[in-house]
Amino acid sequence: MIRCLAIDDETPALDILEDNIRQIPFLQLVGKCKNAYAAMEAIRQEPVDLLFLDIEMPGISGLSFLKSLSNKPMVIFITAYRNYAVEGFDLDVLDYLVKPVSFDRFLKAAGKALEYQGFKQREENPNSNYPDYLFIHTEYQLTKVFIHEIEHIEGLRNYIRIHLTGTSKPLLSKLSLKAIEEKLPAGKFARVHKSFIVMLDKISSVRNDIIRIGSRDIPLSRSCREDFFQKIGSVR
Repeated sequence: MIRCLAIDDETPALDILEDNIRQIPFLQLVGKCKNAYAAMEAIRQEPVDLLFLDIEMPGISGLSFLKSLSNKPMVIFITAYRNYAVEGFDLDVLDYLVKPVSFDRFLKAAGKALEYQGFKQREENPNSNYPDYLFIHTEYQLTKVFIHEIEHIEGLRNYIRIHLTGTSKPLLSKLSLKAIEEKLPAGKFARVHKSFIVMLDKISSVRNDIIRIGSRDIPLSRSCREDFFQKIGSVR
């Protein structure tokens, strides 16, 4: 769960932020602030993982507020002005959203925060156990996908199909096969073809250059053979 603080001097903008945050299952809104002074106090009161931060506010601007923080949480700027983008990214913000922001664009920015949080957790605690699921963008929402339910993933140019146990309808997501491969635990999955990734535990048989998973035959390419057989040789 990502603990969020929304900071904007306009009440309608704060209300929109609150509504968007509450629609995303991995975000938790811990407070709304109309200026930087209130935000400073909120951060002192309880831990915050992510700021949704306006830039032009009375008193202290969002940029000045961010520069004043010694321990910076993740930050996504949401502003009506485009001209602060370069300075914003110089401060290592995750994303820069220009109002009005569509929910789809907001969702994409939130997804970046989720990925970054996971990266930092793995970097700080490499031996820890993490949830056995991913959130995947599909049909204008984030869908929770349990890793152990994935049978195989099929690449289709700019999209992927995720085939799951117990359902005949795969999930379709606008994501590259390389991008999803980087999110998966390497010891459980193998790239077996330029268009396929398989879950090793789901394989029922391998014959010549054909991998059998359930009722589906998946090709094994020559370029992937060596790595694939090394991986299944270590499966118990």
